[in-house]
Amino acid sequence: MKVVMTTKVDIASMNIKQKLIENFGFRENEMIFDGNQVYKKNNILILTTNDEMIYYDGLDLEIEKQLGIKPEIIAFASRHSSKQKLPTLTTHVTGNWGNAMFGGKDQSLAIAEPNAMKLALLKMNELNDLGWTVCYESTHHGPSELNVPSFFIEIGSSEEEWKNDKAGEILAETIVYVLDNYKKSKNKTAIGIGGGHYAPKQTKVAFETDLAFSHIAPKYAHPLSKEMLLKAIERTDGKVEAIYVDWKGSRGETRQLAKALAGEIGIEFIKD
Repeated sequence: MKVVMTTKVDIASMNIKQKLIENFGFRENEMIFDGNQVYKKNNILILTTNDEMIYYDGLDLEIEKQLGIKPEIIAFASRHSSKQKLPTLTTHVTGNWGNAMFGGKDQSLAIAEPNAMKLALLKMNELNDLGWTVCYESTHHGPSELNVPSFFIEIGSSEEEWKNDKAGEILAETIVYVLDNYKKSKNKTAIGIGGGHYAPKQTKVAFETDLAFSHIAPKYAHPLSKEMLLKAIERTDGKVEAIYVDWKGSRGETRQLAKALAGEIGIEFIKD
């Protein structure tokens, strides 16, 4: 069973949930999760909680406990916030390269599903008639303690965008498309190193090539340890075939570590 996770404390999350129910035939069923009605269509459930989702470590285990169902993948429908209030449609996997400031644990990464995130990126871009920025975000915030693949898909970056009906429709359609198709998608999976929070080079490369990114470590998270790079590879669903480095957007010791590690474990090193 595939899960769309929403929360009552997030305007964008409720916007996306409403569009899923209105436009895609999700119906109430007999199940209750965290005191809230569960909606279902085919093999997809919409679950709702009452608190911020970034702190929901162990969500997959809680779903199994409350519903008797082990989720195959979790798509978190969420808002994105930024001081710049840039209108965005974004996707990323969660985790913390260093200290946990917003959920999850220190130096802990959730399991990335690169094909799902790439499909989300491409579908949002295809549907985007708002003129907003569509991009990856680097790996950040919680939850990090999940034993199934997951990804966040977000409307940014202020209340005006969070409640935008068209944005809600785009993300609802994207989520259904991704959950129906991500296992059929065939791409080359890469770990992304370097650049800013919105991963401009990784986003451009994903649009133009067959690369699908797993965890992305921005420059502000450098220097990275070998242990964390190996963890990023390990915490990826499927085989990682490359390490991609935004060369100018990385610190020297981290880009050299990435190059050496690629050679050591026998995967492609891509320098851009």
